[in-house]
Amino acid sequence: MTNTNTLLDAAFRKAISQSLGFEADPLIGLSQNETFGDYQSNAAMGLAREVAQRSGQKTNPRAVAEKIIAQLDLGNMAEQVTIAGPGFINIRLSPVWLADQLTARSGDNRLGIDPAAHPRKVVVDYSGPNIAKQMHVGHLRSTIIGDCLARVIEYQHNQIIRQNHLGDWGTQFGMLIAYLRSQSQDTDARQDITDLEEFYRQAKKRFDELPTFAEEARNTVVQLQAGQSAELAAWRRIVDETRRHYQPIYDRLGVSLKPEHERGESFYNPMLQQVVEDLLSQGIAIRSEGAIVVFTEGFENPLIIQKSDGGYLYGTTDLAAIRYRAQKLGATRIIYTHDSRQAQHFAQVFATAARAGWAAGVSLEYAPFGTMLGADGKPFKTRSGDTVKLKDLLDEAEERAFGLVSQKNPELDEAHRRQIARAVGIGAVKYSDLSKDRTSDYVFNWDKMLSLDGNTAPYLQYVYARIKSIFRKAGKLPSPSAGRLQLDTPQEQALAKHLLRVGEIVESVARELKPHLLCAYLYDLAVRFSSFYENCPVLQSEPEIRQSRLALCDLTARTMALGLDLLGIEHPEQM
Repeated sequence: MTNTNTLLDAAFRKAISQSLGFEADPLIGLSQNETFGDYQSNAAMGLAREVAQRSGQKTNPRAVAEKIIAQLDLGNMAEQVTIAGPGFINIRLSPVWLADQLTARSGDNRLGIDPAAHPRKVVVDYSGPNIAKQMHVGHLRSTIIGDCLARVIEYQHNQIIRQNHLGDWGTQFGMLIAYLRSQSQDTDARQDITDLEEFYRQAKKRFDELPTFAEEARNTVVQLQAGQSAELAAWRRIVDETRRHYQPIYDRLGVSLKPEHERGESFYNPMLQQVVEDLLSQGIAIRSEGAIVVFTEGFENPLIIQKSDGGYLYGTTDLAAIRYRAQKLGATRIIYTHDSRQAQHFAQVFATAARAGWAAGVSLEYAPFGTMLGADGKPFKTRSGDTVKLKDLLDEAEERAFGLVSQKNPELDEAHRRQIARAVGIGAVKYSDLSKDRTSDYVFNWDKMLSLDGNTAPYLQYVYARIKSIFRKAGKLPSPSAGRLQLDTPQEQALAKHLLRVGEIVESVARELKPHLLCAYLYDLAVRFSSFYENCPVLQSEPEIRQSRLALCDLTARTMALGLDLLGIEHPEQM
């Protein structure tokens, strides 16, 4: 089912072509003032200039708008088409058309959201924990933003390839393995992640202070990179222990990353020398002060792809990853979710891949995000100034939510309250992040994110649970074949118009890579439903109206559930 914006766009394009003799974008969007209409075309001013240039005579934008309207055929879609101000064309949708559209969606599992016309193979690169370290709050944004984008784009029937780019190779592993041996630690035994973190700190200190240990660590790296069995076995145990720590966190977050999605630095390591050689042979890379670098337009400092000692850098690995994803996996769109401080790095990597011809026909997209801040406006830390462990953050979220649920519903058994608290607590943390424009920093605030008022996950979950309670009282769901909906009140019509927009929002999030657009839509949906529920009796109304309003409630619940699913947030039926 084509969404409203697309239908209007097609009708206006045809009218513009017929009335003015050329094609143009009608600039369709939501009306800035609902008193004038629901949608508007803002093209008349620009089109007037275009007409003047073509004819050599000045033209009034309102006159252009009138010509367009004269050729505009919206069938039964519009109740009214008017011109406001200098030439804004406003469209008020017909309640009858709205009712027909929603009635059709009542029996549609996808709520009228069409699959992508031309499905693509899309790689989403996100999360990227470091081996031998616990996940901390710095990993949260990449993980949940990337997961949301993967869910939304996949819902459009694109083929999604999730890629968890692990920091699992390099000098640090030589340091750690050498340190474990020097401390008579059994490298054949499993080490706890907290021990590994402390061992790594001590190894780094010793590496910086003792040249003999530094030399031993470098030799261990050489052995590891050469594939020596003892070093490889120790490295695998370190990787396995780290995975044993972070995989339960992914599961707890509801994030769809599994071990089979891992493609770490170790995976690309065998490809790095070829990357360097190919860039040199094409004249894209040059030797400079012993290193091999690529200069990119617009940046003073080059992208270093091989150090003077022969070592490779992140840029080399990222270039190998682009070539692999484009040429081996066949991706035509590759999305990276990393913090905004990496903007120059990705700009240089993308430019280099393009010059090398490794990304022909591939859209390389960087979705940067800001920093999570504490109440002091500085990066979020513990009271002692340490980095906040992600596991600890989620533990506290669930405990705070358990207190909230226990206060609201003390009659529920503890196991049920714990289940709801997990959905509310984890959902609150995720939504607090996703509801902000990802490019901005945001302040972490427990009270705000767990509030049942305002643009929060608990509020949306509460509205969803309220709708489900209506059906428990009604005893059944409305039948999809019960007849056309009736939209007699302003509140019913406002809710109906918003429900029809869900397809537009999914398209916008997939295109702009901004989950907060979906959050804002869901919040507006919840507000409009609350207004409808307060002003339009459902269970107490006449049978025919009751059935129609129950159908509106069902469509709202299903749309809310879909939106929360795409955000990766649970929606319990009781709060």
